Amino acid sequence: MTAPLPHPPLHVIDQALTRADLATLLAPGEEPAVFERCSFEGEDLSRLNFSRARFIRCNLVQARFERADLSGTHWQSCRAAQADFHLADLTEAHFDHCDLNNTAWARCKLASAQFTGVKLTGAHFTNAQTLGLAFSDSLLVGADLRGLSFRKQTLEGLDLSEADLSGCDFRDAVFKGGSLRDAHLKNTQFERADLRSVDLSGVSIAMLMHSFKGSVISGEQAARLIEGLGVRVD
Repeated sequence: MTAPLPHPPLHVIDQALTRADLATLLAPGEEPAVFERCSFEGEDLSRLNFSRARFIRCNLVQARFERADLSGTHWQSCRAAQADFHLADLTEAHFDHCDLNNTAWARCKLASAQFTGVKLTGAHFTNAQTLGLAFSDSLLVGADLRGLSFRKQTLEGLDLSEADLSGCDFRDAVFKGGSLRDAHLKNTQFERADLRSVDLSGVSIAMLMHSFKGSVISGEQAARLIEGLGVRVD
């Protein structure tokens, strides 16, 4: 008996899709879907199974993905400001050059997820599961990252200005550029972190003695911190 031919992947282009549309399109057992230049703006997509789907230049502004299966998904150049990923499974998801400003990621699964060149200003990651989570070349200005671990990671081009990093673990991390300007650093750990190329504006000597004890900074950074006390370094 001849084996049945596999179904071709679903590739939807230039469509505005509702929850009802997707409930029909995302049939169990089908190949991963590809959505290109599609709009899901404001749709409630909670609990739907998008596993391994690809989103290319899609509009997902204010979409709700509560408890959705988004594991293994790829997001390229998408607009998803104010989207809600509460309790969603985003294990091994990849976000590339997306607008994710003011998004909510409370209690979602982000194990081994990657964010590259993304905008996450004002995003909230409260109680997210983040083992292996990685950011690079991204804006996290004013983001809530409390309690996350970046231990032993290389952090390249992260703007963490005014972010809430309370309780975060940066031990043994290497910063390559980026900014910690005016970040909230209560109980943040930086032991043995390499901070020589990051903007430390707003960090006080008292903070340096507490949270940054054992970290590595440059002579220029040290001079600026001392000058902040009104002491001239000659």
